[in-house]
Amino acid sequence: MKMSPFPPWIDGWLSELRIDVALPEDDIALELKKLYRRMQRPVDPMHAMAVIDIEHPRLRFRYREADGEHYVYAEDPAGACLAGYTVFNRLIEVNKRTDPHLRAPHSKYAPPYRRQGIASLVYRWWLDGGRNLITGVRQSPASHALWHSLAADYPLYYVQLHDKRLRVLGRQVSPTMREAFHTRMLLLGKNGCLEHFVHQTGCQH
Repeated sequence: MKMSPFPPWIDGWLSELRIDVALPEDDIALELKKLYRRMQRPVDPMHAMAVIDIEHPRLRFRYREADGEHYVYAEDPAGACLAGYTVFNRLIEVNKRTDPHLRAPHSKYAPPYRRQGIASLVYRWWLDGGRNLITGVRQSPASHALWHSLAADYPLYYVQLHDKRLRVLGRQVSPTMREAFHTRMLLLGKNGCLEHFVHQTGCQH
């Protein structure tokens, strides 16, 4: 019998999740190779990316920002390759007041580097900077589990995002509300509080 890689409390939700569409592994591998080649070219803007302070025994993390979106690339110097990256995306679904205070993360990592806590390190780097995260419309089961593991250290709330308006639903919601199309999860950054977030964004609470 094949054992599930997820704890029992996650397994109960997987059949109802708005599951993200998995990309073909060959497509991910090709994209990472192209990005790594760009990082080696002195004339490419990706060549001079700053190294940021994320500690890992094998990887070096590089950062760039473009048009309000933030990219963190995990480079494996010994393997001469890119392990993967996380991008903190802007959301067209939020209004101008909310936009500066929320980003939605999306990660792509090569199979040998998955389930090693790399994405968690990157998310924590972002959250420890006092910045907030919101889920996209869809999540993979692994991403869903990651968000709930981060909730042990950062405040997690369910929110409703509809017609560019954000409404806080609370820390717990019914299964029906949790799986509703407009329901997202919100993680507040380090030392963040809900009252301050509401004041910044003008969202309903």
